[in-house]
Amino acid sequence: MPTVRVNEPLFDLASFARRGPGRRDRLSPGEIAQISRTIRRAPEVMVKVLSRGDQDLKAVSRHIDYLRDREDGEREVEMDDGRQLSGESVTKDLLEDWNLELEALRNRSDLTVRSGGSQKLVHKVLFSMPAGTSPVKVLAAVKNLAREELGLKHRYAMVLHTDEPHPHVHMVFKAVSEQGLRLHIRRQTLRHWRQGFAKHLRELGVEANATERAVRGETRQAKKDGIYRASLRGASTYMRERTEAVAHELARGRVQPEPGKARIMETRNAVQRGWLAASAILMREEQPDLAAQARRFAEQMALPMTEREWIAAQLIKRACRPAERERDSRTR
Repeated sequence: MPTVRVNEPLFDLASFARRGPGRRDRLSPGEIAQISRTIRRAPEVMVKVLSRGDQDLKAVSRHIDYLRDREDGEREVEMDDGRQLSGESVTKDLLEDWNLELEALRNRSDLTVRSGGSQKLVHKVLFSMPAGTSPVKVLAAVKNLAREELGLKHRYAMVLHTDEPHPHVHMVFKAVSEQGLRLHIRRQTLRHWRQGFAKHLRELGVEANATERAVRGETRQAKKDGIYRASLRGASTYMRERTEAVAHELARGRVQPEPGKARIMETRNAVQRGWLAASAILMREEQPDLAAQARRFAEQMALPMTEREWIAAQLIKRACRPAERERDSRTR
């Protein structure tokens, strides 16, 4: 894998507003392009690690079967050597080709147990773009990224899903490379892959961006995979319990503040200062239009909300809808 600097953000906006020797006073062409994409709300790529079923051979097999399955038949599996596989034996052949049974035996050895328990057999990563993006180009971008990052090192396979409005690609790859090195996916690894995914999409003519949520003025945290997928189906126990708790607090008159509120306000203020500093640099670099847009973007940034505040706002909005409909019916 390419070297990625630890904790390097996708777009280090805060460095423009920093005081002292670390302060930035100019923008690279790449940063100017990213500022422009962010301001005009270019579609953001999503790269997500799926955390369950990666240490057990049967679970890996079930996951691959799930990726292939669809109501009208089965999906083709794109392999790292360019083959497109289908048929009843694909999962079995893939596990044998990757020697995952041997890896599972190694993980169960006494040496592995003493060193901290069983480890991942595979990594499962989801690449997604908003509805309306060409599924063919999403798949092509993921294939280009995989060749660039994993080629000749980690065995991988991928499947394109188009059963939901947003096209997405599931990729599964061996945690241990052909050279015997284990890959651990860190936060900076995901940042690097997001940048690469967006770059390959742009090379294919698809507008795509990769920035931190805070830079875009968003504060809601991504949920763990199980919560995320259950919430899409409307079956998340976690979200239901959180919603019920907030509803009880609203009934009593107020929502209790969360400890993280001060931190997200501090982050939002730092991001806003960064945008204003970037606007000033753009003015000095004789880009007044983009500078004005950056300033407006900073000034119009919504106040951040904690998850409980967001849930409360949604409940209040939902409660107001019947009254609004009744008022509208009277005015007709």
